Amino acid sequence: MTTDLALRADLAVRGVRVDAPVRRRSGAGPSDDGHVFLGGIGTALPISSSSPYEITGGRLLLDGADLGLDVEPVRRPAFYDLVTDDGVPFEQLARLHGSDVLATTVVQTCMRYADEATRCRFCAITASLDAGATTAVKTPAQLAAVAEAAVRLDGVRQMVLTTGTSTAPDRGARHLARCVRAVTEAVPGLPVQVQCEPPGDLAVLTELREAGATAIGIHVESMDDAVRARWTPGKATVPMADYWSAWHEAVRVFGRNRVSTYLLVGLGEHPDELVAGAAELVAAGVYPFVVPFRPLAGTLEASHPPPPATLVADVTARVAAVLAAAGMRGAEQGAGCAACGACSALPVAGG
Repeated sequence: MTTDLALRADLAVRGVRVDAPVRRRSGAGPSDDGHVFLGGIGTALPISSSSPYEITGGRLLLDGADLGLDVEPVRRPAFYDLVTDDGVPFEQLARLHGSDVLATTVVQTCMRYADEATRCRFCAITASLDAGATTAVKTPAQLAAVAEAAVRLDGVRQMVLTTGTSTAPDRGARHLARCVRAVTEAVPGLPVQVQCEPPGDLAVLTELREAGATAIGIHVESMDDAVRARWTPGKATVPMADYWSAWHEAVRVFGRNRVSTYLLVGLGEHPDELVAGAAELVAAGVYPFVVPFRPLAGTLEASHPPPPATLVADVTARVAAVLAAAGMRGAEQGAGCAACGACSALPVAGG
């Protein structure tokens, strides 16, 4: 049995009860999740002790009834057991996402986070740092060592490097470039996606590409200015015109369907407007990675309810149709959230 869109959307909203060896806790969002193979497809599912869904005995159950779907948790990777020469555990430097993606936040702080008036309301970027589960700044040499081990020991096929936003005009992109260069020198041919806010100097995008980045994510979360002001007040001070300039330049530098942005369902944006905004992005060669908002512990909106699964399925299906018509598939990006697809229902819908 394969996963249908309605079921995938319901799981994304209601989560699942499972003991997942590979899971993501806190961070910049969109949710805490466990990583499994759902019907053979790498999938990230929110962990929820109150969910009616449960994974047990390699099967997905709903209120105890077997749904006929095989589920296998992703195994704990071997590289987690290694440490750097100066004693830093590799697990604190980068984590396995999905089944074959190595991901890290190279700078685990953000200039917008300290002040609640500017913090993104779904973000908990410093939570893992406060818990001692990561380090504040990862060096290029550290990430090169982790990438080499993850590819060699665990068959990792791509890497994602994101960063908290810095006060520098490049918004942290130049440190990303240094990290990418070190990783691609250590593991030639490994696809790498970078993620950052629109830099003040768009020439930095070329620096990222020349350093070896395969793809880039410039995440806006919503195309609606009122929604942005409500949910991402600090980022909302960056005009949409700056995002469009960055997206257009990124498409020029990286290529069509090598640029993406998150769009979160459930922040209050009208679904028709969300789909229309996604269509604008697709027309520009930017992949809209549609993901449902889920409340995350430790954030300013931890009690905000997730969107209805029917809404998630409807928006996802319509955006997937736009992508299909344009001949854009996330898997073709080579690296990044869209290439992995584990956090979204888009792959199930054909996106």
